[in-house]
Amino acid sequence: MVKKLQKMSADNKSGPQLSGAVKESAQQIWLAGLGAFSKAQEEGGKVFETLVKEGLSIQRKTQAVAEEKISSATNKMATMATDITSKAGHQWDKLENIFEERVAKALNKLGVPSAKDVDALIARIDELNRSVQKMSAKPTAAAKAPRAAAKPAAKKAAAKRPAARKSA
Repeated sequence: MVKKLQKMSADNKSGPQLSGAVKESAQQIWLAGLGAFSKAQEEGGKVFETLVKEGLSIQRKTQAVAEEKISSATNKMATMATDITSKAGHQWDKLENIFEERVAKALNKLGVPSAKDVDALIARIDELNRSVQKMSAKPTAAAKAPRAAAKPAAKKAAAKRPAARKSA
């Protein structure tokens, strides 16, 4: 179109032909605009649907990436929380041991027996009880013999005593 106008101006023709060419060019531009508008109306629905599909695809990808980042951050936080809990637990254990040792020292200074001392005494008492039960449950033959010999000797002694009293 522009070339036509340049050619006409180069030919140095009269103004009426130039104005006709400009009118024709304007008419063609107008018709091209109408054609573009009509084409956009026809394909506008298709373009709109295509844009919606692309937007939905981008939204899904974005959500997947965001969920992955959130999951990663959650795992890191859980790991950190576990580590902190573990370290805190060890510190409490150390503190508890220190406290128990100091209490044990204070009780020892006051003369209070420790749990180990009490357990040792209980074991010793149990051992002595077993020994006593063995001794009292099974009298030996030697222990029975003196008892048997003691009974006649006691009878003889009792018989001599009244006689001795009679002579006195």
